[in-house]
Amino acid sequence: MIDRSKRPRRAFRRPVVEEERTVRRAVAAAAIGNVAEWYDFGIYSYLAAVVLGRVFFPDGGQWATAYTLGAFAAAFLMRPLGGFVFGRLGDKIGRTKVLSATVVLMAVSTVLLGLIPSYGAIGVAAPLLVLFVRMLQGFSAGGEYTGALTLIAEYSPDRRRGFFGSWLEFGTLTGYTFGAGVCWTVIAVLPEQDLLSWGWRVPFMLALPLGITGIYLRLRLEDTPAFRQLMERSPALATMSSRRALQIVVTRYRAAALVAVGIVVAWNVTNYVLTNYVPTYLTGTLPRYGLGGTSPEVATALQVVVMVLMLCVIVSVGRLSDRVGRKPVLMTGSVGLVLLGLPAVWLLRGGLVGQVAGLLIIGLALVCFAAVSPSTLPALFPTMIRYSSLAVLFNLAVSLFAGTAPTIIEALATATGNLDWPGYFLVGAGIVGVVSTRFLSEQAGRPLDGAAPLTSSSELPPPPLSADGVPLESPRQ
Repeated sequence: MIDRSKRPRRAFRRPVVEEERTVRRAVAAAAIGNVAEWYDFGIYSYLAAVVLGRVFFPDGGQWATAYTLGAFAAAFLMRPLGGFVFGRLGDKIGRTKVLSATVVLMAVSTVLLGLIPSYGAIGVAAPLLVLFVRMLQGFSAGGEYTGALTLIAEYSPDRRRGFFGSWLEFGTLTGYTFGAGVCWTVIAVLPEQDLLSWGWRVPFMLALPLGITGIYLRLRLEDTPAFRQLMERSPALATMSSRRALQIVVTRYRAAALVAVGIVVAWNVTNYVLTNYVPTYLTGTLPRYGLGGTSPEVATALQVVVMVLMLCVIVSVGRLSDRVGRKPVLMTGSVGLVLLGLPAVWLLRGGLVGQVAGLLIIGLALVCFAAVSPSTLPALFPTMIRYSSLAVLFNLAVSLFAGTAPTIIEALATATGNLDWPGYFLVGAGIVGVVSTRFLSEQAGRPLDGAAPLTSSSELPPPPLSADGVPLESPRQ
């Protein structure tokens, strides 16, 4: 377990009170911006096996799907760089300005992706342009998620951080679900010729209005209470060098960094297997081996159903973690993956009923991570390096171990003929989650490191009233 007893902590005498309305507006701005970001990022994977491989890699043969997923994985090469750049900016100039920039970059790059001519029109330049735009998306994503995660955590009252943090993943799932729904509609409604010629571009064009909405909400938001406190106490910290920030992590927060990486790996391997690889597994890999796959329309519909069910429970799981703690919820998801990861993949080969059951098992394990990690990870680091530490560690872990998982799984399955590789990855993710959670210190209900205790106006006791019902004093006094 991480020992925090030896770390110097600043003593704060009085809690900071934030208006409940402001807290909810901040959570909405982060979550809705996240909807736009992950809609943009996710639609590529939903169209990969069905359309994009045929549009951009028509000569790839049985490797066309792997090539298409390889372009997906290329975005993850840029995520650590994006995390490094945006993370340091976020710790220097504030969270909200940086988060507005990430939404702009993601929206523009997604629209550009939808405008790229096909391989038949411009030849090899087409997949090269796809690769370039995907790297722009990865650069944006490198600063987006951890910035939104930091913003919500620093605005959330200490006793309800799990509840409010879960809304961030509610936004992520909404973005993925909306993307899957749009892609399913385009695939189901349009004739194949129209789909290949222009229909696949429609989901990418919708990124523009979503991005504008996210920008509007974030630009209207004041920076977080924790960041304002930091600038009031020590404005010189805004000039801290990246080298000094790294030195602080390595010397004082090394154990926290290892725990954070482990949780991120377990969480995101599960996430990318479910959201990015399973559609390809059902529509491309299984039919290629003569097994019971399914049509693109059914596979996408199954994804939508599972994610809608996750949306129905994720906020309740986040609220539960405020009562029972983060560790029990994380451990439940981790043990579930170890015990049920392989059976879930076996069920995917068992027809429609088995596919529903397998997806639900993976989805329930993912909810345990998704609902709790947004409130767990920011509590591991102090305000002065929170955004940059999370951005670099999160994106390195995702890029090396999680975002590449769909490509590696597909390549291994193609090379060996063994269709159990998704299950092996899920079991491995569960083992990493068990070990990381074992060494995690419980932070539910505690103030963030480097910030004053935070409560909201709705949590204050009502002021005493006079005989005629007039408040005798302000709730803030």
